[in-house]
Amino acid sequence: MRIGIEAQRLFRPHKHGMDRVALELIKNLQVLDKENQYFIFVKPDEDHTAIEETENFKIVEIEGGLYPIWEQVKLPKVVKSYNCDVLHCTSNTAPLNAKIPLITTLHDVIFKEGSILSQLTTSASWYQKIGNLYRRLIVDAVVNKSHQIITVSNFEKQNISNVCGLDDSKIQTVHNGVNASFTTEISASKKDNVRKKYNLPNQFLLHIGNTDPRKNTARVLKAFNRYVNTLSKDTKLVLVGLDNTKLSIILKNFDLENELADKIVLTGYVSDEDLPVIFNLSEVFLFPSLREGFGIPIIEAMACGVPVITSNTSSMPEVAGDAALLVDPNNEKAIFEAIQKIQSNKIFKNELVEKGLKQYQSFSWENAAKKVLNIYQQFNHKNI
Repeated sequence: MRIGIEAQRLFRPHKHGMDRVALELIKNLQVLDKENQYFIFVKPDEDHTAIEETENFKIVEIEGGLYPIWEQVKLPKVVKSYNCDVLHCTSNTAPLNAKIPLITTLHDVIFKEGSILSQLTTSASWYQKIGNLYRRLIVDAVVNKSHQIITVSNFEKQNISNVCGLDDSKIQTVHNGVNASFTTEISASKKDNVRKKYNLPNQFLLHIGNTDPRKNTARVLKAFNRYVNTLSKDTKLVLVGLDNTKLSIILKNFDLENELADKIVLTGYVSDEDLPVIFNLSEVFLFPSLREGFGIPIIEAMACGVPVITSNTSSMPEVAGDAALLVDPNNEKAIFEAIQKIQSNKIFKNELVEKGLKQYQSFSWENAAKKVLNIYQQFNHKNI
């Protein structure tokens, strides 16, 4: 077979969740499949070390431009020139004029929830707002055009079926996995180097957030503020993914500027190499997101031996199982009490860690690649 994979942001230096999923999938397919020919369609960007060509995997760079134009105009022309048997689009949208069988990965349909006005007036960046608007306008046509939909959790499978009016037989769940770099086996010297690099305190809680309200960073800050003011003045909160400007917006909106200024450490963007080390250095990982299609950081933290607080909503119970402390993400008191419970009870904390080290092993990129390859094979002309 000649298989095309759209992974336009694969070479982007600061990769986001969907980019990492595509990267892990392709890397594992390279190991798994030596027979089929693959063509990986990307935009030119800085990180050419992300993945290397092999005998049956060719990287095809398609010059950039606005996302919709790249996807709807440029991509299908190039795909046609490579005579692909099937095209897999990995990030929620796809070209509507593709002339071959189309597989689309829908990580979630969060962009379909709420009104257009409510989405445009959130604190998310304009880049996020415009991207979500494009997805919202096109996704119904994309799912109708697609021969197969892949999604990342059983929760999201049911949600897509409901929101898009699809028979769930057209949707297959392929759970995400954990990169092998997320481990407890990290040297003391590496920990020391990363601690110094990001000026990390000796004792800290960890949160990965941004200005997207869905990440619930404001309630994390409120719960943490209550914790340090009542129980542990020496504990800091390390925020990954936020800079001073973004944090200031959140603090100002929730009147926390004066209370938390000296209790928060900002790392900004953290490299894939350093993130597992920061997990290992942390006391507790806070991930009470309002809504996730999967929630990869949950199992990344577990693989690093960190107790996890996450939400009792959407996909997160499916991913966390009984290996995390589940809370109502809309209740800052519940988040505070979860922190308190873990930090005040070493036996309970250790039990969560041990459960997490077992739970994350249920999710692997190798298994994900095997499932996706089986889906590709359904479109092999020999099998049709």
